[in-house]
Order: sequence, then structure tokens, then C-alpha cells
Amino acid sequence: MQKDVMIVTGAGQISMAIARRCGFGKKIVLGDRSQKNLETISRVMTEAGYDVATSLMDLSDRTSVRDFVAKAQALGPVKYLVNGAGVSPSQAPVETVLKVDLYGTAVLLEEVGKIIAEGGAGVTISSQSGWRMPQLTPQEDRLLAMTPAEELLQLDLLKPENIRDTLHAYQLAKRCNEKRVMYECVRWGQRGARLNAIAPGIIVTPLAIDEFNGPRGDFYKNMFARCPAGRPGTADEMANIAQLLLSDAGAFITGSTFLADGGATASYYYGPLQPQS
Repeated sequence: MQKDVMIVTGAGQISMAIARRCGFGKKIVLGDRSQKNLETISRVMTEAGYDVATSLMDLSDRTSVRDFVAKAQALGPVKYLVNGAGVSPSQAPVETVLKVDLYGTAVLLEEVGKIIAEGGAGVTISSQSGWRMPQLTPQEDRLLAMTPAEELLQLDLLKPENIRDTLHAYQLAKRCNEKRVMYECVRWGQRGARLNAIAPGIIVTPLAIDEFNGPRGDFYKNMFARCPAGRPGTADEMANIAQLLLSDAGAFITGSTFLADGGATASYYYGPLQPQS
């Protein structure tokens, strides 16, 4: 008897925490662009009793994404998606942030949405960052949500001359992720499946440590120190939310983004993290 397949992209802490929490009894198909990451995570998960297959996958390349999804589908009905792949503002230039985090996520949601099994559910990892940029116009939000993925990077608001820096690119990418989830959940719904996003705050992961040691390190350390929670979050706390969204307990939740940032966004607008004018 075939197992239900869980597609997991990005061999990072959040993806793995969700896979460990929700992947028991399933065939986990893990995609990442690093063979070393795939081998390391696969070994750890297999030794813990999980059934894991791996595949090299480049989120910024549609052909690579399509081939990855096809490999997963060949192993059984694809019932779940966990998308944690991406790069941070300190890890890549503007063009790469947009190609991976924005375009790549749009492509993945589209490709998995074509084959997701009835009763399936997906969760993609966004970021609190998209909540702190100035509001876009309704028309700009609509363009981010509905523009065909292959045309997204041609939008005026995503042209390099209109983007200030890598953080601005990252914020736009994460805003786009959340709008794409709203758009794609309608198409997923036609197949009897659900799709949601989680927008984490500062979570202790290797990516976050890169940020702590990067040019905006003091900003991020101040953010979690002065948010209501007074600390960064953990990958397991994000897995708590994903467990709800991927289970029958979340059957009425689709097209939503769950902000989980210890109150940092609230503090940014209404507390001690407000920008000084």
C-alpha cells in the first residue's frame, strides 16, 4: 500500500521541524539545492524512523521544480507540501532574492497545485518582514497575487531600479508569497485541498544567525529583545502551527497567513520598536 507523500523543500530547521512533527507514516520527499544538506538531513531523519527520499531541486528553476514534483508524484499521492526553501537578505543579491523567494515560491505553489491530492494541505514559510513594508495599492497586491509566474519579475514594482536593497526585495517577496497563497488556495480548493502560510519572526536557525552577524544584526537583536515575547522563536514553535494547518483540525483554514513573531510587528507599529521619525 502506497503512503501519502509529503513534499518538503529546503533542508533547513523550520522545514525539518515540521517534517518531524507531521511526517510520520508518510513518504517524505525532500528537495534542496545542496547535496550535502540532503544527505545530512536524510540520514538524521532515517535514523529517527522516517521514510525519506531526496532530490536535488533548484526553486528558482521551473524545470527543476517540475521534475522534483514529478518524482514525488511517482512515489504516491502527493497529499502535503511544506515549502521552507529560500534565501535571506544577507545571503544573496536582489536578483536572487526575487528569483528564489518570490518567483520560485509562486512556481512551486502552482506546480504542486496541479497534482495535489484531494484532502491535501500545504504550508509555505513566509516572513514577518512582509508585514512591515508600506502598504501596496490594491492593484499592486492584485498583480502580485495573479500575474502568471513567468511574468512576475517583469512587473514595474519588481524592477531593480524600483528596489532599494536586498531587505526591500525580501519584503516584496514575502508580501507576494502571502498574496499567492490567497490566489492559489482557490485553485487548490477546486481539487479539495487547502493552502496556507506561516510568517515567522526571528527564529533561531542558521539563516537567522547569518542575519545576526550581517549588516542588520543589531536591528534584529533589538527586535526580539524589545518585542512582547522578549526572545526569538524556535523552529518547533513554527511546527506547532503547521501541525494545525496540515491536519484535519485546520479543515476550515485556507488562504490564510499566520503571523508568529512574538509580537514584533505589533511593537513595530504600536510599541517600542516604532521607527523614529
